[in-house]
Amino acid sequence: MGFTIEDMLTIGRDKYNMEIIAGRDGWANSISWLHVVEDTTLIQNFWGREMAVTTGLGFATEEKQRALVEDLIAHHAAGLVINTGKYIPVVPKEVMNICDANDFPLLTVPWEVHLADLMKDFSIRVFLQDGEDQKISTAMIQAITEPEHQEHYRDALKPFFDVDGSFQTVLITTDGLDTMDTVERRKLSNQMQVYLEGISHNGNFFYYDSAFVLVMNDIEDEDRRSIVEGMVRRAQMRTSKEIPFYVGVGTKVIDVANLYRSFHRAESAMIRAMKLKKSVVRFDEMGVYRLLYSIPDKKLLEEMRDEPLRPLLEYDEKHKSNLVETLEMYLNCDGSIKQMAAEMYTHRNTVIYRVNKIKEMLGTDFSSPQDRVKYQVAFYIRKM
Repeated sequence: MGFTIEDMLTIGRDKYNMEIIAGRDGWANSISWLHVVEDTTLIQNFWGREMAVTTGLGFATEEKQRALVEDLIAHHAAGLVINTGKYIPVVPKEVMNICDANDFPLLTVPWEVHLADLMKDFSIRVFLQDGEDQKISTAMIQAITEPEHQEHYRDALKPFFDVDGSFQTVLITTDGLDTMDTVERRKLSNQMQVYLEGISHNGNFFYYDSAFVLVMNDIEDEDRRSIVEGMVRRAQMRTSKEIPFYVGVGTKVIDVANLYRSFHRAESAMIRAMKLKKSVVRFDEMGVYRLLYSIPDKKLLEEMRDEPLRPLLEYDEKHKSNLVETLEMYLNCDGSIKQMAAEMYTHRNTVIYRVNKIKEMLGTDFSSPQDRVKYQVAFYIRKM
């Protein structure tokens, strides 16, 4: 959520004669802090979502103004306020076009406005709103970890969300996120939030339990897909090096009291995404893995994975053979020796020998679904 461009304009129009002259579609951009920028040196250290404010002292030419906004856009700034008058009497059309093309808010205040007053005013407001956001995130975490204690979170969230409406959770992680330096993780969080500002009035974004958490309230499925796919695509473009992002999309639930269910399903989908090295996995599309990932007894899963296959596992270990692989192929090919031989690039007679060996060792001919299912489940669990 945060203190946004829209909030700044609402206050600044009357108080500072503030106007937005370009990049109006970036109205929902949230502001992490304000910085006076009179040359581009400081911009290189931006984390993302900073609001730049300038008198134009170091940007008197159109060429320098273009370079300024392009640099700010590249570093994921929230927007730019120009104190028009002495150094920049009128903002060039070309500069405005760049801002419009990138949905980058360009605001102006007249020269008579004292920037020191403006900076102090809005810096305090950003700071206070950050505190409010932290309270919201804390309430969200309580809804996830203590769903039965609604008194801890429902009233706290009611002013900001439709607590009786729909909620959907998305979890985002990348390799080494939990061990990442706190400063670097916060920088990454700020840069990712730049791509999520379009739902700032319908969601919350925070870091929890080794993942970034996006909670969406009353968002249509089509909008959610667009948000997630766009966020992943653009977040991966944020740096010159390849950073794999793994996204798990939870089930949509009704009422904030059920948020925990969406969260845990998003967590399962994220783990699945990491396993498969896929950018996005949706829990609702995980098939039988929806059930397997929802089983809290991990010891039971281990037993169901290992016990049916133990004779084959031990035989393969001792004889350096591949009976486990052969059984999996047998089940996948529905017992077709011809298909197995083709898939495994193995002579038909060799396949027949291995299959008969497996049937003998396991004491079954796999003729009924009941005979096959425990082995199929074992192979599913092996792929978790």
